[in-house]
Amino acid sequence: MSVLTLASDPQDATALEGAEAHHARLAGALAGRVKMLLTAVDRDPSAAGKLHAGLVAFCDRSLLPHAAAEESALYPTAHRMPEARLLIEGLIGEHRCLTALVDTLRAAPVPADAAADARALQVLFEEHVAKENGLVLPLLAMAPEVSLAGLLTDMHHRLADDTRTRGAGEGHHTEEGHDMREDQVEEAGGCGGVCGCGGAEEAAEPELDVREVPHALRHATVFGALDAVPVGTAMVLVAPHDPLPLLAQIEQRNPGAFSVEYLERGPEAWRLRLSHR
Repeated sequence: MSVLTLASDPQDATALEGAEAHHARLAGALAGRVKMLLTAVDRDPSAAGKLHAGLVAFCDRSLLPHAAAEESALYPTAHRMPEARLLIEGLIGEHRCLTALVDTLRAAPVPADAAADARALQVLFEEHVAKENGLVLPLLAMAPEVSLAGLLTDMHHRLADDTRTRGAGEGHHTEEGHDMREDQVEEAGGCGGVCGCGGAEEAAEPELDVREVPHALRHATVFGALDAVPVGTAMVLVAPHDPLPLLAQIEQRNPGAFSVEYLERGPEAWRLRLSHR
């Protein structure tokens, strides 16, 4: 069934597609960061420490504000619909579980202790957005008395205000703000064992294998992983084909930020080192 069939008007159909795409970007970004952390825990504890801190920061700046904005702007309207009331209460409970998992990640003394909770966070978030995409958003889009487009506009205004408030004190962009700008597009020094400076073996570089990642999340997963790669370090990407469209999007997203070196060119896998300049 198409979103045009589900939505009560074309604006809500477009809003539904946009919300699903935004969820895919968040889920992909989270998956990329978690995968990088899990890989680094096995290969290089020093790199894992940075990735652990980056994952917590991503959750604080993107995942948790997104959940809070949903509760403020989206959930109250859905909760007034009898067929959605229990579902919304369950989703609010999942928000509390997401927050608790992030707090557990934050308190983990070493990255190895955080690995299981990071994976649990990823699984819960993917299941959570699947319920929103498959149940909550279509219910709102089908209701003639509800403007899903208006609700989502309010939600993104809340996110933008939150981003500006935090950004004024941090002096750099947040992942959520960066992701919101991507809605208009198409879809750190010292070696530490993961850089491309020649001071470490390639095997120590975090590796992201996207061959088993669902296609809808694949590019967002790579973007999330790249966001976790500090300047002066690198990661190895394993893809099922030559990822030329992805490389073009990486360059469009961060012009000149990453250099690309092919390590293997098929036929079953393409391996590329992406170095953050």
